[in-house]
Amino acid sequence: MLTTNGAPEGAGLLAADTGMGAVTLRVADLDGMVRYYRDGVTLELLSHDGPVAVLGRGTTPIVILQHAPELKHASPRDAGLFHTAILFDTREALATAIASVATRYPGTFTGSADHLVSEAFYFTDPEGNGVELYFDRDRSQWSWVHGTVEMATIYLDPNGYLREHLGEAGTAAVAATDGTRLGHAVVGHVHLSVGDVASAREFYVERLGFETTAEMGDQALFVSAGGYHHHMAMNTWNSRGARRRGLALGLGKVEIVVPTADDLGELGERMAHYRVGTRDDGRTLAFDDPWANLVEVRAAQ
Repeated sequence: MLTTNGAPEGAGLLAADTGMGAVTLRVADLDGMVRYYRDGVTLELLSHDGPVAVLGRGTTPIVILQHAPELKHASPRDAGLFHTAILFDTREALATAIASVATRYPGTFTGSADHLVSEAFYFTDPEGNGVELYFDRDRSQWSWVHGTVEMATIYLDPNGYLREHLGEAGTAAVAATDGTRLGHAVVGHVHLSVGDVASAREFYVERLGFETTAEMGDQALFVSAGGYHHHMAMNTWNSRGARRRGLALGLGKVEIVVPTADDLGELGERMAHYRVGTRDDGRTLAFDDPWANLVEVRAAQ
């Protein structure tokens, strides 16, 4: 249904309770990647059916690996995934995962930072996909100025973090066990490499319905629903000027979860209004962003 101003009913914003679902990766070495995310990152192998493995925590999928050995790696300057950010519910759970990856895959650690809203540790998986493991500070500690959340990149000592939240004995215990898992985890946000920020804003904010929470000029854009610091981000740090992606290893799909079927229906109307081509199978709404990154939206209920 359209309103009198020509915009679809429900136009504007995604529902406040919108969140992120699993990230699908196309991989060349399925067994090796399962080991990395299971034994290193400490996700659980939820299912493994032929060429598809699903890893997560509890009943929540976080990473879906699709075996595609016939494909080649994309260029680092192409659009695609910058990182999948996995959010842990306690600092101890995060520290346990960090210690596990650092012990089993030490060469994949790339850095860490205190972002004021969160504490983050960065890795690159064996096939070059970025991974962030992080913990959110309480929202009461976030600072907002004129609709922009204050974030920074302050050095965070990884060894000090592990000592503080696991202790020397705890770190050694993680190293000695086979994939110790603590707490719950979900995909907190997804960060993409894109060709330009203006097109990203037009698609993800003006059409899809996220709100802008922070910007770095023409370099990066952070967006969210419901006042989160960011559910998605897009940057041009490696990919400025990138065109539409071809079929390659790496990002296969980004999943967004809206609260209800009504929210999904309103989004479908909004995307139709903006002439965004969608595929609707009655349960999910799928579409490509300007760089052919596949986005699929489903209702939680």
